[in-house]
Amino acid sequence: MRENYQALHKTAANHVPLSPISFLRRAENLHGARTAVVYGDTRRSWAETAHRIRAVARGLADLGIKTGDTVSVLSPNIPELFELHFALPLTGAVLNTLNTRLEAETIAFILDHADTKLVIVDQELVPLLSKAFGLLGRTLPVVEIVDPQASGGDTLGGPSYQTLTKYAPLPVNLPQDEWDAIALNYTSGTSGRPKGVVYHHRGAYLMALGASAAWQMPPYPVYLSVVPMFHCNGWGHPWLMAMLGATVVFTRTPAAEQILDAIRTHGVTHFGAAPIVLQMLADADGSATPFDPAINVLTAGAPPPHSVLEKTRAMGLDVMQVYGLTETYGHISQCLWQEDWNDLTAAEQAELQAQQGIAFPMVEDVAVIDRSTGASVARNGTTAGEIAIRGNTVMAGYYKDSEATAHAFDDGWFWSGDAAVMHENGYIQIRDRLKDVIISGGENISSVEVETVLYRHDAVLAAAVVAMPHEKWGEVPCAFIELRAGMEATPEDIIAFCRKHLAGFKAPKAVLFETLPKTSTGKIQKFQLRDRAKSIGH
Repeated sequence: MRENYQALHKTAANHVPLSPISFLRRAENLHGARTAVVYGDTRRSWAETAHRIRAVARGLADLGIKTGDTVSVLSPNIPELFELHFALPLTGAVLNTLNTRLEAETIAFILDHADTKLVIVDQELVPLLSKAFGLLGRTLPVVEIVDPQASGGDTLGGPSYQTLTKYAPLPVNLPQDEWDAIALNYTSGTSGRPKGVVYHHRGAYLMALGASAAWQMPPYPVYLSVVPMFHCNGWGHPWLMAMLGATVVFTRTPAAEQILDAIRTHGVTHFGAAPIVLQMLADADGSATPFDPAINVLTAGAPPPHSVLEKTRAMGLDVMQVYGLTETYGHISQCLWQEDWNDLTAAEQAELQAQQGIAFPMVEDVAVIDRSTGASVARNGTTAGEIAIRGNTVMAGYYKDSEATAHAFDDGWFWSGDAAVMHENGYIQIRDRLKDVIISGGENISSVEVETVLYRHDAVLAAAVVAMPHEKWGEVPCAFIELRAGMEATPEDIIAFCRKHLAGFKAPKAVLFETLPKTSTGKIQKFQLRDRAKSIGH
């Protein structure tokens, strides 16, 4: 009878709040002797790393940091930032990782909006923080990371991070409520002021578990930290690595030569990177010998050009396209390889690999919905709708913005703003951001489709296509192109190339050559290009 089941209750024995900081206890107990961190000449075991983390947590608590406080961190991918993914949640505080490539004005905005109580800053970035403080009109308490590999040694007079490692370690205690905030991440700002996205402990825990299953990761991988930890907390990978007892390799600067050297020197087995980083690696790799065994790579941020996927496969990189947003803790779908793809050509395989695929195991549902009817689109690969997501790795909401939160969660879904189709096998494929669809003479043109063709041109390093006003057609495609070093092309060359591979109305009507504005995660800032295109439209 139902009442007999309802008579059973949650107790401390059968219901524990889910939190990724529990993985730290596992790492310390199970993987203690194994190498956790490799950074230059530094090597630390998981036992040493866990001890440092718990000591830093005690030190932060001694500085007055308590449950619910926001602590902002301005640092590149180095061991200290990795440690803070555990140390700050241990205090009950909320980790706010700041994009190191933001201008001071936006950093000042975030510090104010996030109600930051303390800033932990790498000394190389002290000048940037000082400028942000000036714009903010006030200073905040700081702790400074002194990294021998950094250039510059400015100081704001705060205590060093190293002093925090000398405290008596805190025990690993879980939050009282798994819904408590663990992180506050700000959107990349490709369309204006960033919004604060709140992650909870439950979602971060499930993100790590889901990523492990989706990536089919074995214990003890050697993971190269390339995905910026200020971006979706490195897709949740810091917490995942503790669960698996991984060795995490850091390079501080994500330059292609340093990444390739680290892969070869340390036997890297896994890393994640934006498509633009994969393109850098393909351009920089002069070796004729592919990596063997192949290295497992996740890529996300934008649909990767087919040409990049072909090149990286030849290098011995086993790349899987994943899809997600800041609001979903990072990736929530994967283009899982299918056996019947093995006999296809490299170009055909690359085209399929560029799909966004199916939901991760921890995601309840990823659907493509026609907003006008509320129904899922047909699985025909042509009917477009908006990607909608439902699951435990969807944000708690936008910080101090109930209106935007309600809009994002309309009708019980999180609405991505991405236009996509659903294929017969249930794989989704992005056609465009809804705001980037170009409507020319009543016909919809996918900017992604045009960009895919542009990337096939030998001279094109990066490309972005946006709408440009037109008297007759309303809008037409305008292409902004960044050329490869030493390569040349004319607008006429580019337009003629596109006309060979696209219907005439889809080919760009204007082509401009310049360095494209990008976020630190490699996303092209199309809102800047749209403004430019409006000014040159005719």
